[in-house]
Amino acid sequence: MPEANAARAIERERADQPAPPAFDNSYARLPDRFFVRQEPSPVPAPRLIRVNRPLAAELGLDPAWLESADGVAMLAGNRFPDTAEPIALAYAGHQFGNFVPQLGDGRALLVGEVIDAAGHHRDIQLKGSGPTRFSRNGDGRAALGPVLREYIVSEAMAALGIPTARTLAAVLTGDPVYRETRLPGAIVTRVAASHVRIGTFQFFAVRRDVEALKTLADYVIERHYPALAGRDDRYLGLLEAVIAAQADLVARWMLVGFIHGVMNTDNMTISGETIDYGPCAFMDAYDPATVFSSIDVQGRYAYANQPRIAAWNLTRFAETLLPLLDDDEDAAIAKAEGVLKGFQPAYQAAFHGGLRRKLGLLNEQEGDIQLIGGLFSLMAESRADFTLTFRGLSGEIDGQAGKGTTRESFVDLAAFDGWAGRWRTRLQSEDLDASREAMLSANPKYIPRNHQVEAAIKAAVENEDFGPFERMLAVTGKPFEEQPQMAAYALPPTEDERVFQTFCGT
Repeated sequence: MPEANAARAIERERADQPAPPAFDNSYARLPDRFFVRQEPSPVPAPRLIRVNRPLAAELGLDPAWLESADGVAMLAGNRFPDTAEPIALAYAGHQFGNFVPQLGDGRALLVGEVIDAAGHHRDIQLKGSGPTRFSRNGDGRAALGPVLREYIVSEAMAALGIPTARTLAAVLTGDPVYRETRLPGAIVTRVAASHVRIGTFQFFAVRRDVEALKTLADYVIERHYPALAGRDDRYLGLLEAVIAAQADLVARWMLVGFIHGVMNTDNMTISGETIDYGPCAFMDAYDPATVFSSIDVQGRYAYANQPRIAAWNLTRFAETLLPLLDDDEDAAIAKAEGVLKGFQPAYQAAFHGGLRRKLGLLNEQEGDIQLIGGLFSLMAESRADFTLTFRGLSGEIDGQAGKGTTRESFVDLAAFDGWAGRWRTRLQSEDLDASREAMLSANPKYIPRNHQVEAAIKAAVENEDFGPFERMLAVTGKPFEEQPQMAAYALPPTEDERVFQTFCGT
C-alpha cells in the first residue's frame, strides 16, 4: 500500500506540472514537394515579451509551460517538444500584380497543429525563426517593431470580430537584425486555422502539377469545408466557399477602415482569415484613396481598391482550379466565371448590411444606400475621422448631443445638418433602442491607431519599455466599451503625430 500511495502522489504532482504542447502536423503528411523540413536557427539569449494567456487556454495549451524556460526555448525556436515537426511551406504568388513562381516561408516555420476548445485544428507557426530554402537571400529574421505591430493589430482585429490569424506569444532573440539600421530581433508565434494561401495553389498550377492541386484541394476541403466532401462538384464548391469567405472578410475590413497594405495572392488565405500584418493600418481621416504601405507607390492596395483586388485575386485562384472543374477547358472556364460573378453581390450584401447596422438602419429600405453614400461624401470632403464619426453618431441618434458632437468635425455644417435630419427621419421607422444598441456594437470607439502603435513600438525598441504596448493591447482588446481612463486612445493624431507610411517587416 505505501508504494501505491507514493505512486498516486507522484501522479498528482505530475498533473500539477506545466505540460508542453502535444502537436500534430497534418500538412507534414502531404507529399514532400508541398514543404521543406527545416529546423529553426537557434538564438543566443531568448527573453519572453508576452504570452497571450487567454488564447493559450482557448488552444488547450498550458500558459505556465509557455512562460517556463522550456516554453520560451520553443517560442524562440531553440528547442521543440518531441511532437513538433517544423516545416516551411511552399507557395507562389502575385506580388503587386507580378507573378513570382516560387516564394514560400522564407522566415517562418509551421511547428505543428493543436486542437482548440471548439475542436478545430489550429496551426502554430514561428515567424522570424531564421532562413529557410525559400528565404531568397534574406536573413529569415524579424525585427521587434513588426512583431509588436502584428501582435497589437491581429489581437485588435480578433476583438473586433474579424476573422484573423492570432498572436500567441512574442520573444526577443538577443540577436540584432539589420534593416535600415540595427534593431532588436524578435520572433512572433502566430496561430491560424491554416496557412494555405491562394499562392499555395498557384505554386502547383504553374508547374502543371494537377495531382498536387487535387491533393491540396482535398486537404483544404477536409480541414475547412468538410460539408463539400460528398459533392460531385466539390472543387467548384470550394471556389464558391472561398469567394464567400473572402467577400465577407474584406467587407469587415472596410467597415472598420482597415487597410491591409499587401493584398498579394500569397497573403490571401483559403480559410478566409486576415494574415500577414506587414504595412497594415487603420484609417484616421476618411479618404478612400488612403495608402500607408511604403512600397505601394501606385496605390494598388488603397482602401477603396480592396474589394476589387480581392476579386482579382480570387480570379487567380479560380484559374488554378480549372483542371479540377472539368476536363474540357472551356467548360471549366464557364463554370468558374459563373461562380466568380457571385463575389460582387456577396461583398455588397455584407458591406451594405454592415453599413446599415453602423447607422442603426435595421430594416432595409429603399434609399438607405444613397443616404449612407451621402455621409461618406461629407466625410471625404471634411476628412472626418472614420472611427469617431460612426461612434459619435451612435450617441446622437435622438439629436440631443451637446458640445463636442460629430457635427463639429464637418466643414459644411449646413450640409451635415441636412444629412443628419434625413437620417433621423429615416430612424423614426426603427426601434431606437435596438438601433442604438446595434450601432454601439458595430462602431468601435478604440482601434489601434497608427500613431499610437508607432509610439508603443518606439518605446519598446529604444527603451525596452513595453508599458505602452501592454496598454494598447488592453484598450484595443475591448474596442466597443467605454473606457474613461483610456480616453486618449480614442483620439485621432494631431498634425505632428500623423504617420503617413508603414513598412514591411522583411
